[in-house]
Amino acid sequence: MSVKITFTPEASQYLKRKQDGKAVLLLALNDGSNQYSLQGGTCTIGANFQFVALDEKDDNYTIPLVNDQGFDLYTGQAEMGFLDENLHVAEQYGMLSLSDGSGLIDAAVGVNVYEPSALTAEQIQNGASC
Repeated sequence: MSVKITFTPEASQYLKRKQDGKAVLLLALNDGSNQYSLQGGTCTIGANFQFVALDEKDDNYTIPLVNDQGFDLYTGQAEMGFLDENLHVAEQYGMLSLSDGSGLIDAAVGVNVYEPSALTAEQIQNGASC
């Protein structure tokens, strides 16, 4: 499967600034369905997306998003349930928007520079959560 994604010049510049030197980008759901989600709940299923900046590829995100901006960019099978094969990203007022052939998907796509962390046994015992 090949998915094409285009960026306005402003969106490309915005994403490059936020990428923070990470090598790989994911277009991931931000609805509580994956390890990168920052929010969740039934009202966000399929409606919220984010770009996730990583040091290396994630084996759960194997669908390349072909682009002319030099981004090493992937998405996953779960995300494709809400997307078509021609995506577009624009920037306006400091926010990214994602659309496809059906129209606007998400008007506030976030950028998450992912830093993995592990909970210690002490954190779990003292009430920390994932």
